[in-house]
Amino acid sequence: MNPTTIQIIGTVLFACAVLHTFMVKRFEHIAHKYPEGSIGENVFHFLGEVEAVFGIWAAIFIAIYSVFEGFVVYDEAHKVVGGAIHYLESQNFTEPAFVFVIMCIAGTRPIILLAEKMISICSRVLPMNEKMAFYVSALIMGPLLGSFITEPAAMTVTALILLDYFYSGDMSKKFKYATLGLLFVNISVGGTLTHFAAPPVLMVAGKWNWGIEHMATNFGYKAAIAVVVGTLCIAYFFKKELTGKLEIKAKHQNYMVPTWWMTMIHLIFMGLVVYTAHHMVVFLGLFLFFLGFATVTQEYQDTIKLKESLLVGFFLAGLVTLGTMQAWWLQDILTKLGDLTLFFGATGLTGITDNAALTYLGSLVELSDSAKYNLVAGAVTGGGLTVIANAPNPAGFGILKSSFGDEGISPMGLLLSALFPTFLCMLAFQLLPSL
Repeated sequence: MNPTTIQIIGTVLFACAVLHTFMVKRFEHIAHKYPEGSIGENVFHFLGEVEAVFGIWAAIFIAIYSVFEGFVVYDEAHKVVGGAIHYLESQNFTEPAFVFVIMCIAGTRPIILLAEKMISICSRVLPMNEKMAFYVSALIMGPLLGSFITEPAAMTVTALILLDYFYSGDMSKKFKYATLGLLFVNISVGGTLTHFAAPPVLMVAGKWNWGIEHMATNFGYKAAIAVVVGTLCIAYFFKKELTGKLEIKAKHQNYMVPTWWMTMIHLIFMGLVVYTAHHMVVFLGLFLFFLGFATVTQEYQDTIKLKESLLVGFFLAGLVTLGTMQAWWLQDILTKLGDLTLFFGATGLTGITDNAALTYLGSLVELSDSAKYNLVAGAVTGGGLTVIANAPNPAGFGILKSSFGDEGISPMGLLLSALFPTFLCMLAFQLLPSL
């Protein structure tokens, strides 16, 4: 390891951002001590927004980078060759933009109603009471659909359904945390049936020539088993709270139901965005056309979640900006670990850094086939431990946090609630054979 000064600063600020995510409840508490609407209250509310954390520290990093390296450096041909602007332009912000767009589309009324119908049909064949069957179906089908509609879309749809049917009722806070941890873990592993849906898999699939067959036989079926077993265990543990008839939200009874062709057009837009996920110019253009269609059919639409989606995109952009500066220590660690140690190490490291960044760094070095498997398996296994562990997590966090009261979601509460489903995934990926 021979880091530069700016790399060390980037790592220190990254550590500060991680610690900040564990202190958001404290900042929210301080905000309530100031008069409502005052500058003090607004500042501490902003500091207490998890989605803003990495953006804040990334901005500080860029300011320091400008002091050390200059804001923008030109060569004789007036081409940008250095400075903070050059650093930002060298980063890939396609994933934050994609997550923003897919969240907006997936959170629309036609998509949510379609997902609810699919989950409802599935729940009818389960030998359980209505409420438990819908819960189990939502937390199995939603995450596994992430393998086809992408994990950010699956997170958005599933979190909104949970918000409507479970988080808005009289369910205990213990149930809400257990469900949150289960959701994050299920989404993280549920996208591994294909090679294009999970961010950590996307980072390596092309370079390592991993296709659908490889993912399904080495990762997907194991993940599906872990998702089913984990969901059934949590449902059984909270069977008293999940007994009875499913309550239909009032808002589901008093709006215009989209026609089949409106839903089809939404699905087409979503499919095109997923297909062009690596081409920001294209999917942003598609999104503008989608906003036009949503405006024309606004009586059949809910308010598009632009603010919530932008905050998530802001979070991920900050993570990209600071994450690149971690290569100097992460890469060295990845090359020195044995296979099993790499699996456990990747699971743990995912809790403090984005799992896609972790696998991307692994793709830059020569690894054996078994090391590649353990790196990716560990990265997706640990994807539910913290809000920064997996790219879709901030989306679910932003949707569900209001259900946890003024204090919001505790990072420690999330960590503890994710331990059991994470353990099941560890067993599945290490004990089940590849087909």
